[in-house]
Amino acid sequence: MRAWLMDSYEGVEKLRLGETDEPTPGRGEALLKVLWAALNPADAFLARAQYPAKPPLPHILGRDALGEVLAVGEGVTGLRPGDVVGILRCEVGVTVRGTLAERVVVPADALAPVPDGWTPEEMAGAPLVFLTAWQALTQWSTPEAPPPAGETLLVTGASGGVGVASVLLGKSMGLTVVALSRSASKREKLRHLGADFAFDPANPDLRKSVLDALRPRKVDLVVDNVAGPLFNQIIPVLGYGGRISAVGRSGGVVPEFNTATLFFRRVRIGGVATGDYSHATAQTLWKEIVARLAAAGRRPVIDRVFPFEEVPAAFARLAEGPMGKVLVRVTK
Repeated sequence: MRAWLMDSYEGVEKLRLGETDEPTPGRGEALLKVLWAALNPADAFLARAQYPAKPPLPHILGRDALGEVLAVGEGVTGLRPGDVVGILRCEVGVTVRGTLAERVVVPADALAPVPDGWTPEEMAGAPLVFLTAWQALTQWSTPEAPPPAGETLLVTGASGGVGVASVLLGKSMGLTVVALSRSASKREKLRHLGADFAFDPANPDLRKSVLDALRPRKVDLVVDNVAGPLFNQIIPVLGYGGRISAVGRSGGVVPEFNTATLFFRRVRIGGVATGDYSHATAQTLWKEIVARLAAAGRRPVIDRVFPFEEVPAAFARLAEGPMGKVLVRVTK
């Protein structure tokens, strides 16, 4: 079968399209014909050895996909050849070979059907980013539950996959949403998706703009997809007991971080990792997410779809900063 093979940890620019052995499903697994795959920033980090996982080479990247079941392994029930399903969350594309290939083996418990009214493309790119956004929004509750309605949410990198998901889910929870994006056109689209306010993070008056918009409130929760120098700009807009869910680091490392900025307002920072979700938990949360989107009349946002032969161009688009998810059409 054809696949984009990662022979080294020198970045996605070094991927090559080649032939490799077709996988076989084991116990509890399903073999999928990959129809669409979606890209994530973590794929590019893994390809640069900037991720905890170090899979054996040659590796195949890709965590998201929509595919047709070709065969199932021993012990699999509820799935049969011909079913069209998407991947929720598992080790595919991380420690084992992923979805940038014509075939992929996936744990059957990590698969889910296309929600009513959704296109296959929407399902291909939605589960992982929406589960990530859900954890970012709810990890401060015990047990995990939405933050109280009426709280304020700020989303950095709001036009990306997790950013858009955070905006949509935040509005479904009754939060006041502040979205940050460098692009004026994307800020307009984020307002259309429900963001109450949208600002340019490069604006030197960003802090004042956010606080003036929310006055007399401050930010209760941040979903931070960017990190970098922007991180030090978002801490001052937090109120007492403010929380930061750290999801990504597209802006690089945080320079000269002063922990004293956390002290007197009891600011908390927590990392996000959907790997903590079991397959059963992911299935339960996914049903909740789909129901919330349906109630709000919202669906996932797709930026662009690239042919399978143009995976490098798709990664380049991801690096530019898309509006929603970047997809690859693998097979027909």
